[in-house]
Amino acid sequence: MITLVPLDSIDPTMIESMLDRAFGPDRFLRTAYTIRGAGEPIAALSFAAIEDGVLVGSIQCWPIALIQGGIETPLVMLGPVAVEPTHQGEGIGRRLMTQALDAATTLGLDGALMLIGDPDYYGRFFGFTADRTGRWSAPGPVERHRLLARGDAVPDTAGILRPRVPDTIPVTASA
Repeated sequence: MITLVPLDSIDPTMIESMLDRAFGPDRFLRTAYTIRGAGEPIAALSFAAIEDGVLVGSIQCWPIALIQGGIETPLVMLGPVAVEPTHQGEGIGRRLMTQALDAATTLGLDGALMLIGDPDYYGRFFGFTADRTGRWSAPGPVERHRLLARGDAVPDTAGILRPRVPDTIPVTASA
């Protein structure tokens, strides 16, 4: 049976090892890592999936911003959503996404969410679209149709995605 727990209750070394297995050790070269920066994930929105005491999946959410003409619009970036290769296709990623989205709603952080991912999957199951991201740019290569967002406060304007320091984001999580 899969149990979801706060990600900060898991040994970071275990998380990094699983991310390497899920995405490869070159994952740090991806644009998403540059967008997130060197900060910390938002603890209240980041979770781990545990089965029989073993880490089988995780989701991290990050404080980022869209910068346009000196104006910073806070956003929450979901991802990576990682599942052990031997457990992919079992619905663990969907459960982790649902948990993070529910937590964002509870905390009032669901107004401006974004991610880089498959538009068919994230659109169909979670309501993410590229409708308002067409003029956004990223600090690295990104397939435009994979730059997705959802929420009433998602800006439909030109700007560049950057990391931000959380200001009023809760620092503890509950599963």
